[in-house]
Amino acid sequence: MTRLRPGDPAPALCLPDADGRMWTLSGLRGSKVILYFYPADDTPGCTAQACDFRDAQRDFDAAGYIVLGVSPQGADSHRAFARRYGLGFPLLVDADFAAAEAFGVVREEPGRYGDIPLDLRRCTFVIDEEGRIESALYDVKARGHVERLRELLAL
Repeated sequence: MTRLRPGDPAPALCLPDADGRMWTLSGLRGSKVILYFYPADDTPGCTAQACDFRDAQRDFDAAGYIVLGVSPQGADSHRAFARRYGLGFPLLVDADFAAAEAFGVVREEPGRYGDIPLDLRRCTFVIDEEGRIESALYDVKARGHVERLRELLAL
């Protein structure tokens, strides 16, 4: 598995959100992006992490960051998850794991949470206005990660 490093160009990304809007990193050039991969909607860790991003969204917005969450669940799952927890940022559908593979976040040996296979490692990428990786944070912990990210970004 290839890990991205600061200075690397971010892989191409073209994914729909829960409402069918297509998101591309090339279309976000000129903007700073926080792209976080999470294993599954509505699991305890993923919910805590999403709510932490929600609670910090004003700070990210004020600093000019666009937050995007990515997991393999479908649009209906993402829409219900976002509505249930009042998430104000897009959740992108990576059903075929193409983006996850490009960013190097697919688990070699998937874990499980009940009936849900956890095929993604929890990872966050900060992408600069030029489309380059500023920070590549692999295997982060759900709880406390957003606070550490805020510290890293001096927010």
